[in-house]
Amino acid sequence: MHATDPDPDDLVGVFKALGNPVRLQIMRWLRDPEEHFAAYEPIADRQVVGVCVSHIQAKSGLAQSTVSGYMATLERAGLVRSTRVGKWTHYRRDEGRLKQLAGVIDRAF
Repeated sequence: MHATDPDPDDLVGVFKALGNPVRLQIMRWLRDPEEHFAAYEPIADRQVVGVCVSHIQAKSGLAQSTVSGYMATLERAGLVRSTRVGKWTHYRRDEGRLKQLAGVIDRAF
């Protein structure tokens, strides 16, 4: 392991967060928010602050509470970051963390 690698429990949390098909789909959508959320008028710059949780909820068709729980799980795993814009929470992928995790997986397996 490298000094900057997450501990094994942290990695298990990441895999658990990605083990849900809807959370995995949300991560795919957030990879290219301009493409996947083009039907929704942005509240703020998607490249800077990400996608409004209400847009994620609308696209997924799930209850707001379910989507909020899913996003909290992804955030705890370090896969997304949240930013408040007024009363709205926006999410974007943490690309640095994802690159770090890809390196850990590459070295481990």
